[in-house]
Amino acid sequence: MTNGRKPLSFRREARTPRVSIGLPVYNGARYLQDAIETLLAQSYEDFELVISDNGSTDETEEICRRYAARDPRVRYYRESVNRGAAWNYRRTFELGRGDYFRWTAHDDTCSPGHLHACVDALDAGPGVVLAFTRSSYIDEAGNPAGVEEMETFDTRGLPPHARLRSLARHLQHASLLSGLIRREALAKTGLIRPYVASDYLLCSELALLGEFQELPQQLFQKRIHPGNSLRANVTQVDAARWFDSANRQRFHFAYLRLLTGHLVVIAKARLDLPEKLRSLWVVPGYWLPRYWRFIAKELLAPFSPRFSNYESWRTSRRQASTAVHKSAIR
Repeated sequence: MTNGRKPLSFRREARTPRVSIGLPVYNGARYLQDAIETLLAQSYEDFELVISDNGSTDETEEICRRYAARDPRVRYYRESVNRGAAWNYRRTFELGRGDYFRWTAHDDTCSPGHLHACVDALDAGPGVVLAFTRSSYIDEAGNPAGVEEMETFDTRGLPPHARLRSLARHLQHASLLSGLIRREALAKTGLIRPYVASDYLLCSELALLGEFQELPQQLFQKRIHPGNSLRANVTQVDAARWFDSANRQRFHFAYLRLLTGHLVVIAKARLDLPEKLRSLWVVPGYWLPRYWRFIAKELLAPFSPRFSNYESWRTSRRQASTAVHKSAIR
């Protein structure tokens, strides 16, 4: 303390930041430093970075504590055991304090103007609940590896059922959650559930609550490497335990839960009856045709050795995802 003035670090911690960035991590030391550096280099500085360490056994803790000691915007929390990705994602949101919230993965990066662009979009559009930029891909070394090729995904001006329909028609929209979300809207959702593809349901909940704005700049970089959760967890059992480490069930019905979850959240949504019926139709009209094969395999698994080990289930899903990536990573 000098001349009666409080240290700058104390004064910066004392006020509530406008934006919270949640970084859930488990054994992410290899890429974590790059992710943190790109966040701290953002041109928009009124944010906090909330890191929740899910019992990492590598150098993750050392890296996080070093940045927390260096920059007061970094808040580091450590759990003694791995409680699963869904719990960790939820925890970062619960610990955040800002009016706007964003999740980031330990292996992804973003350009310096990413946060500023998303904040400006939410400030300018009161009906927008999620603002995100276009994405590009990087490899293990951080080198450019292609761009995300998808139709323009902007739902401004659309009614809820049309926003849901637009969402369901896009195979890859998990990167939407790398954008900035109004905390008030996100608090009304079920967040990330402890099962595969629950991020799709979260996106649908947000679509019922408001509009999505896609910004044309490619300011978010998705890293593709063998450790990605989809590639590292080969069987459905592995994937289920990645989401919920306490899950010891042999059979899992993730896509059946996804389908029924859509029906439930639409039924509970505050919509007039005609709009609710149009929104409900999106489930059999768009979601069911996409996922009926996965649901059929889930239902057959208890009775068929072919599906009980889920190798074919996971292989087909991984191939479908890889096909999307191949269109962008030539």
